[in-house]
Amino acid sequence: MFKILTLNNISIAGLERLPRDQYEIASEIQHPDAILLRSYKMHDMEIPATLKAVGRAGAGVNNIPVEKLSALGVPVFNAPGANANAVKELVLAGMLLASRNICQAWDFSRRLDGSDEEINKQVEAGKKKFAGFELPGRTLGVVGLGAIGRLVANTAASLGMRVIGYDPNITVEGAWKLKTEVEKASGIEDLLSKADYVTFHVPLVDATRYMINAERLKIMKTNVVILNFARAGIVEDEAVSAAIKAGQVHAYVCDFPSNLLKNHERVITLPHLGASTVEAENNCAIMVADQVREYLENGTVANSVNFPTVIMERTEGYRIGIVNSNVPNMVGQISTAMANAGLNIVDMLNKSKGELAYTLADVDKPITQPVMDEIAAIDGVLAVRTM
Repeated sequence: MFKILTLNNISIAGLERLPRDQYEIASEIQHPDAILLRSYKMHDMEIPATLKAVGRAGAGVNNIPVEKLSALGVPVFNAPGANANAVKELVLAGMLLASRNICQAWDFSRRLDGSDEEINKQVEAGKKKFAGFELPGRTLGVVGLGAIGRLVANTAASLGMRVIGYDPNITVEGAWKLKTEVEKASGIEDLLSKADYVTFHVPLVDATRYMINAERLKIMKTNVVILNFARAGIVEDEAVSAAIKAGQVHAYVCDFPSNLLKNHERVITLPHLGASTVEAENNCAIMVADQVREYLENGTVANSVNFPTVIMERTEGYRIGIVNSNVPNMVGQISTAMANAGLNIVDMLNKSKGELAYTLADVDKPITQPVMDEIAAIDGVLAVRTM
């Protein structure tokens, strides 16, 4: 029986992927085999010695101590793309809200007073203040072309916009999923200098912190619209606020309210709604539950931020998984320990990612505790378990 600790409310659609005859699931549970969470901050949490996997029902993992878990041989799974459509729709909504000054116009309408005839006169006199502009023919710059960025880029192109994308880490597979109309920027400055709208879909790391700052705002078009539904900290709020007041930026739309932004005349702040749809929460929970289950039961790894992808079909043998530091001769030492115990390897797959390596092996005989202990004692081995 596997024990699953939930640190946030996880969609029932995901929890139902874990059969109750094999899994015990609770928000308070001792000695968990896995943790499922959404936004709970794990950094100050004591990591249970029994922990084998962590699943984040979402894309970002800033709230998880990935480095600490890596050192313990624990994979961290996420759900990239599961909330992509929800975020894409909010980005498009943000573009329309900003372009047509809808929030300001709505606020104006709510404050109208008098008879219907008087209100009508106020509307006719005031509506010119909220004249906006349309999307077709304007240029959208998309920074980050993962699952969300690609959907945004492709949809904007379908709406008749010129789309420029920038992602130094885009994969060949990811590039194939982009519409042919999407242009490639030579760098972030190249994109920013050409865009009427800029949207960000990147994680918050040192390289992306304050990608929009006072210096880069100087090279951007007048009346640019900036959208940030990725992470607070990618845009320097003080710099954008000053640029709006100076007439350089038309609007800033983001998912991260602050005292500086929440009452700003040309800033639309939303309460982190990017993935807040029933469909997105279900999709994320289902994806991460399936991945954690596959790892616990079969040792396979998909969509882990710290482990390599390792998919190996089960044979009729007995399976062992070993996590180790990515250093020379680890596979040789592991194979020797198995051979010394009289175990014949039926199938084996070894892959690495950064400083970690992971080996799955199917052998012809049961794997005894002394064999497990011998492998665990190899210098550089971080975790060993049988399935």
